[in-house]
Amino acid sequence: MNKFQLIYKNTMQCRFCQNSLTHEFADLVNSPPSNSYLRREQLAEPEVFYPLRVFVCEKCLLVQIDEFKKAEEIFDEHYAYFSSFSKSWLEHSKKYVEMMCARFGFNENSRVIEIASNDGYLLQYFQQKNVPVLGIEPTLSTAKAAQEKGIESWTEFFGTELAQKIVEKNFQADLLLGNNVLAHVPNINDFVEGLKIALKPNGVITMEFPHLLQLVENNQFDTIYHEHFSYLSFHTVREIFAAQRLGIFDVEEIPTHGGSLRIFAKHKENKTHEITENVEKLLAKEKQFGLLELDYYLNFQPKVDRIKYDLLAFLVEQKRNGKKVAAYGAAAKGNTLLNYCGVKNDLISFVVDASPHKQGLFLPASHIPIVNESFIKNEKPDFVMILPWNIKEEIFNQLNYIREWNGKFVVAVPKLEIS
Repeated sequence: MNKFQLIYKNTMQCRFCQNSLTHEFADLVNSPPSNSYLRREQLAEPEVFYPLRVFVCEKCLLVQIDEFKKAEEIFDEHYAYFSSFSKSWLEHSKKYVEMMCARFGFNENSRVIEIASNDGYLLQYFQQKNVPVLGIEPTLSTAKAAQEKGIESWTEFFGTELAQKIVEKNFQADLLLGNNVLAHVPNINDFVEGLKIALKPNGVITMEFPHLLQLVENNQFDTIYHEHFSYLSFHTVREIFAAQRLGIFDVEEIPTHGGSLRIFAKHKENKTHEITENVEKLLAKEKQFGLLELDYYLNFQPKVDRIKYDLLAFLVEQKRNGKKVAAYGAAAKGNTLLNYCGVKNDLISFVVDASPHKQGLFLPASHIPIVNESFIKNEKPDFVMILPWNIKEEIFNQLNYIREWNGKFVVAVPKLEIS
């Protein structure tokens, strides 16, 4: 072992099976938390950078980072991500509610609890159907927005302690759901045990999360950031749920966030829902791609670095040619991409975001100003780089007017594309 290997020797244990982690999945060096947007007066202050190094457990194959910054600090009262500012996400949520009510018959006699309910983006559609709802949302900023919609919201983190509180108040769920939260919990065992406690005997759990298979196959390294403690395959999630006597009886592959899974789970003791063929099909698919073998996870870094070098070469070339590059979408994934590539505000002039909660702030580390859409119309950049590539079609349609001055769109993931 040389001196550099000694410096970087990891002592982290797997958050699921407690095995010592020694195999590196990717090393993005270090970065400030991706949603730690800065006010103007903070630009002259030091920023705290945390390691962004990802490991894979050779025993259970859970891909994960350590909890360098506590979840309570990341998801605080200044949290600036509001789900309702994405039209496509609202449409996705509404379709989900329609599907769940049709499939499972949820009605005014049911109880629906959403974990990480944000600003009420989804529960509002259950509420419109007179289905009683409860939101669990630790960030005060978004929970307040939900409460203003009349959605009861508890500003707490979910786990066994809160689940016991739900039982004591006789509010166990017929449907317990969480979209893009399973990857965000540092203590995943306590979280899933809480699901078991808070679910009625015949209740249903649905969880949506980005599929690790898509992350690897499509070079989605920018979805790695400090809010995401775990990166999940179906195989490993099934094991985590089984450890708490929860069984997954159905699964769907859905297009959100570049390719996600929606799992349907129940108590092991519940015989109401038969296991569909989708479960075995997806397990077989993951096996076919190699997700059950450690080697699959050990060759990701070269894919990451190729994106980095291609993007930097493009941005430097445009700078030398006197071209102006702007960006759209002050998304967490964009911050991972920009910070790993070392991009600053000399290469990208500004980033537009639809959320007024982000406008007027600056991206962490890169210090790129976040502005409203009028800046694109006024500045007429030669290129607009789409940072939230998962909704690129929505943004292409919204900003199609840049063609009037021969503007072009740029997407860096899964590879650099200019259109």
